[in-house]
Amino acid sequence: MFATHHHHNNLKILKQDLNILHPPLVEFGASEDKVEVSTDPRVKEVLKYGNPGPIADALVRKAYVAAYDRRLRHPAWTAEHLTAATLRPPVTDPSGRADRAKSKFIEDEDLPIPFRARLKDYLRSGYDRGHMVPAADAKISQDAMDETFLLSNMAPQVGDGFNRHYWAYLEDWCRRLTGNFADVYVFTIPLYLPRLGTDGKWRVTHEVIGSPPNVSVPTHFAKVVLAAKPSSPSTPDIVELSAGAFVLPNAAIPDSAPMESFLMPIEAVEHAAGILLFSKAVKAAAKPICTTTKCDLLIRKFDDAQKKPKQKTIAAPK
Repeated sequence: MFATHHHHNNLKILKQDLNILHPPLVEFGASEDKVEVSTDPRVKEVLKYGNPGPIADALVRKAYVAAYDRRLRHPAWTAEHLTAATLRPPVTDPSGRADRAKSKFIEDEDLPIPFRARLKDYLRSGYDRGHMVPAADAKISQDAMDETFLLSNMAPQVGDGFNRHYWAYLEDWCRRLTGNFADVYVFTIPLYLPRLGTDGKWRVTHEVIGSPPNVSVPTHFAKVVLAAKPSSPSTPDIVELSAGAFVLPNAAIPDSAPMESFLMPIEAVEHAAGILLFSKAVKAAAKPICTTTKCDLLIRKFDDAQKKPKQKTIAAPK
């Protein structure tokens, strides 16, 4: 009798877990078309009734491209190509200038219903809807800026001290690189890094927000930058590359923390994320970016009384 009761309780707990993993069927909407990955007859036989893929949804936007992780409900990575021209596009008609005040956070209807992040997931979650591609990087048009407000471009970020401060300073640094480099490629990658427990074992643990739980909260975020410029005015076709990877914890970071304290090998980010960003040849040719330009953050503070920006620079340690 005891064993039967114990077995019943286990089934009850399992059912509760499954209710979280599988939302009501009404959430799934219309059935999806089958995805064909190969014409090989063996593959077609095994996947006769459907293919579990894709692993990630490719999102092609006006100012960026991205891969969306259906399981985590946020981007696996985003990629941008920044230049001085794209950040400061000429506008003959002032009314046509992109304005973030006109953009709104919206759910991405390009994604299947059960795999979308929802506005209600972030409501009272304690986390910001953190842009992976910043709105300020998409000034080429209002449509381009609007696309940065899709929830498929968001991941939960600590607000005070991170998304609204240190992370924003790092985004600004990436944009300022266009003053020294002709082309700046920026990759933003949410990460889930293990932590050593008191028992000596490594574990990855993270929060999931929403009710029912829906959107995963990354433990860290990486910014990987590849910057290019002509090696000299006389040889414009010969390109000099610089690269660097910065990994930041999803937590409040003091303004005084130097950028270089978060510098990591690009290979470490690739290993943690399970992706390859650059070829071995590119990584071998690229100089460390903190040796070819200043890894200094511009800290912007606003005086509540005068509403005038105060700026200071956190310089890299000598």
